[in-house]
Amino acid sequence: MGDVLLALSIPVLVFGGGIYAACDCWWRRRHPAPPSPYTHRAARLAEQDMLLLAEEIVDDAYAAFGPLYDAPAASPAPGPAGPPAALSSRPSRPASTSDRVPSPPAAVQKP
Repeated sequence: MGDVLLALSIPVLVFGGGIYAACDCWWRRRHPAPPSPYTHRAARLAEQDMLLLAEEIVDDAYAAFGPLYDAPAASPAPGPAGPPAALSSRPSRPASTSDRVPSPPAAVQKP
């Protein structure tokens, strides 16, 4: 008799564990835990650290390569400022304006 009870107790325990897991899953779906303020604070602190690191990288890069992007002094050497028009792959465009006014919409082209 003891062996029969032991053999039947294993499926009962497995079935009971499945019922418990299903009820626990149902309960947690119906009653979710409120978000922890510590996780939001940790995310904000990580974002601030990432921004500080990015600013440091940009500042170091500008310190290293900034002179390359500064406007060159007027050179006394004669010659065109850019590549010849024959070598240019795109047609020349007018210089963009410094104001923040949006450009007019493009004309509609019918096929």
